[in-house]
Amino acid sequence: MSKLTIALDIMGGDHGPPVILSAVQKAIHTLTDTHFMLCGDESVIQPALEKLNADEQARVTVIHCEQVVEMGEAPTSALRNKKQSSMRRALELVQSGEADACVSAGNTGALLTMAFYLLKTLPGIDRPALVSDMPTATHHRVFLLDLGANVNCTSETLFQYGVMGSVLAEQISGIKNPRVALLNVGEEDIKGNAQVKYADQLFRNASGLNYIGYVEGDDIFTDHADVVVTDGFTGNIALKSCEGLAKLVIHEVKRLTQASFFSRMMARIALPLLKNVYNRVNPDQYNGASLLGLRGIVIKSHGNASADAFYYAILQSKQEAEMKVPEKIKSKIETVLLEQL
Repeated sequence: MSKLTIALDIMGGDHGPPVILSAVQKAIHTLTDTHFMLCGDESVIQPALEKLNADEQARVTVIHCEQVVEMGEAPTSALRNKKQSSMRRALELVQSGEADACVSAGNTGALLTMAFYLLKTLPGIDRPALVSDMPTATHHRVFLLDLGANVNCTSETLFQYGVMGSVLAEQISGIKNPRVALLNVGEEDIKGNAQVKYADQLFRNASGLNYIGYVEGDDIFTDHADVVVTDGFTGNIALKSCEGLAKLVIHEVKRLTQASFFSRMMARIALPLLKNVYNRVNPDQYNGASLLGLRGIVIKSHGNASADAFYYAILQSKQEAEMKVPEKIKSKIETVLLEQL
């Protein structure tokens, strides 16, 4: 396999280049078969590269960018006025084939707008969706989409999301005949708005999909489904609520284990168990949402991601590039989706 190339938007995110460059240094150290194209202010990037050895520096290309897409900038303004930005340049490298994937922690709306404009969607896909896998009560993962790319979705778009999510679960996680479900306020057929009810009918009338019906929010983590479909408004709230709860659990475990001498001693005994729990619920390792449905690999990291979290997003981009996700899902999406529409 030829060496992969990943383009990184160094200037995006709430915490700016220091956090992202820390993650990049770790990635360069560990991913020795990968070339990195760093897009951003060269004067900011170069000092970090001085800490690398000669072999590591040889696997890095710096793309100087004079502009930065601000976190609060309007997406249309960024598309029109930030053609020399680090975010756009990273996407253009994927568009031209110079990079196999790109990662950005920048302005979500701007990234979605630019990616949609530059890379276009696969045939049969109206809008791309942000999707991420999350832990369940078993060792399986569940793919949740949309996570905020489109707050208003038609029934047809929800159906498209289900097809894409099913293909992703099958190709990335190796799940045969993935179970697809619609997120709803109840499991009964009478529950839900008109949009969800019509999407339910589209799924039921489709062949080649293992549609299991509605699931409620508390079923996301029970391994009831492999793919859970919803609109971006609901999906984003569900994701952020889950991350907040995970952080609360981690905080409470840390607080309780330091509450007294006895609890600290018990924590030492239970340390392997506590580490397992921490690794299961730590949101950092689930950072990085794939912008699914595009003709290229784009990973959106949380804007407030830590260095470790952004590193996980880089790992995700490498995995999808190695598995050639767009190519693998393209034919099946075209076949399954276009036959149903």
